[in-house]
Amino acid sequence: MLNRSTTWAVVFLVATFAAGLAVGAGGRALWVRYASAAAPDRGRGLDRMMDELTEELRLDPAQRDSVRAIVQRHRTRMTAVWETVRPRFDSMRAQMDSEVALQLTPDQQAKYRDHVARYRHQKEQEKADSGSGGRKGRRK
Repeated sequence: MLNRSTTWAVVFLVATFAAGLAVGAGGRALWVRYASAAAPDRGRGLDRMMDELTEELRLDPAQRDSVRAIVQRHRTRMTAVWETVRPRFDSMRAQMDSEVALQLTPDQQAKYRDHVARYRHQKEQEKADSGSGGRKGRRK
């Protein structure tokens, strides 16, 4: 059994961790919005990556075309792999959520579900805002 000071220390540690997550996620979301607003003409996704590689590596047109084809081919393969792994990942995540919920009161369970929904929505929004290849039709 935990004594009162140990309990408070654990609560403080968890609260500090949660606050750090919130500040980090919020800061990143703001940065993504700021970066997108600061350069609206900047490409997204593959086009942006290719522009950056072309500039940094000084790719000639033939190299650029070859690198683009390679990246597109591998992206397609990675997407196919993710689609086969994703159901297992989703199952594991659902199991984790269920196990966490078992440790909570009914009121906490509702708040936990809301928290998870907000977190996952925020992650989806960040992917969409940053152009990092968020796939259409993704479950939330």
